Amino acid sequence: MKKVNGRYEVYGNAISAAQTRAADQWQAMFAKKFNYNPQEVYNLSVKDNPYGHEIFGLKDIVREGDGAPLQKENGVIVSTIRMGFGHYRIAMAGVSAARAMGFTPYWLDLLAIPGIPTDVINWCNTNYSKYSRISQRYPWFDKYVWESLTTGEASLPGLNTLFNNWISTWPWRFLKTEVKDYKMSELFKNLYGALPSDMPILTSHMWNCMGAVAGGMTNVVDMMFDNWPMAFQLTEGAKHAVQSPSGYYGFRVMRGFDESNKVMKPVPTDALYYVGHHVDHELVENIEVDCHARLNRMHAREPRRFLVTMGGAGAQRELFKAIIEHAIPMVQKDKIALFINLGDHKNNWEWLQGELAQHKDLIHTHFTWEDTRAFTDSIRDQPAHGLHVFLHDNTFHAVYATNYLMRVMDVMITKPSELAFYPVPKIFNARVGGHEMWGAIRGAEIGDSTVEVRTIPQTLQAIDLLTEADDLLTMYCEHIIKNKSIGIYDGAYKSVELATGKKFVR
Repeated sequence: MKKVNGRYEVYGNAISAAQTRAADQWQAMFAKKFNYNPQEVYNLSVKDNPYGHEIFGLKDIVREGDGAPLQKENGVIVSTIRMGFGHYRIAMAGVSAARAMGFTPYWLDLLAIPGIPTDVINWCNTNYSKYSRISQRYPWFDKYVWESLTTGEASLPGLNTLFNNWISTWPWRFLKTEVKDYKMSELFKNLYGALPSDMPILTSHMWNCMGAVAGGMTNVVDMMFDNWPMAFQLTEGAKHAVQSPSGYYGFRVMRGFDESNKVMKPVPTDALYYVGHHVDHELVENIEVDCHARLNRMHAREPRRFLVTMGGAGAQRELFKAIIEHAIPMVQKDKIALFINLGDHKNNWEWLQGELAQHKDLIHTHFTWEDTRAFTDSIRDQPAHGLHVFLHDNTFHAVYATNYLMRVMDVMITKPSELAFYPVPKIFNARVGGHEMWGAIRGAEIGDSTVEVRTIPQTLQAIDLLTEADDLLTMYCEHIIKNKSIGIYDGAYKSVELATGKKFVR
């Protein structure tokens, strides 16, 4: 990032001198808060990932000195963080594609490396999670504050201009936020500077990307998230792998990235690429097989399979309670089989047990990866019945369980997060943050999902339609197969291609 005449610039677009000072102060605050040492040395080595090695041959980059040296040849680094499950999920898609293309994937999780990256990200994540929970418990806050923060679109009707201007200083969409995030991420440069500077690296969050560029890495591909362009996702010096054509245009012209809606200088074409959705190789490769299996189950009148994904904040518990209560009579009549993935959130299991106290006889629990995998494999060619709950003791299996289950599901019920981009028929329940709305729009328009159902009655209506009728499930499966044929789900492969120069051959 360049500073010209006292103002930071991104692709030739300058922020104000006051915003520049604020960005420098933001970095200084973190440096002081966490005792940043600009001379800190990271001695990195490699160990087998305890959860992903068996699945992907995945290796962890760790700070301890007793591992093996990193092998640059034929390797691809995938750098991620846990902020929710979405960024982990994108990284897994990159790992899966890299492995399928013959590369050794190396996993660099910033929250697993002791040092200032962990300190800074934990601080940010704590605040994000807090406001995300508040947004789902208080509709007024969600509509007038959280949506403004996450899209830059909302304002507070009836309140004075000064208060609205204060709200408008928050949104992630504006260029000043990108600069602040980059200055914060510069504090991670010593970690990335310890890696081979020209080694291919995929990143699934802008802080990973920014840290890599600040650390001198020259072959950085950012697997961009969501379908709503926001300035803080851009990192000058990286290649950006965008999931949708509309997202590509929004980033290309930096649409709405200036608070006054000024037309900005565009992002150059060698920094931005439309690649398609970031999806695991195993899912893309088997799309036709899995969609035909869904239609065969439908014609055989087997119980319709619904997968519900539940996040850790517990903010949507009222919705999930309504879904489960609505589904239980249908489970008892063997009209549907319900699968609930709680991730790695034990508190949600404690809550759910209370809700299901009168239906213990229906519940089948799967609390280890071995059990989850064996059960999932057992229902590929056999009918599924009952209510199944999945809970794991680590983030990797918690996230990958949904990916693994997805292939044997008929319908997934999820908020329009990164799961919006996956090739499985979906019911989109209410979003968490305005930016997620555009994931639902994308899924609905390419024909593999419902529109966003914003209320509980709308959600239950969608469940009933996809249980009783066959038209929607048939349409979604047909579109998923068609989408594959035109490369809509090829984003992970193309991201690896951008980083390595090697083409994926089916």
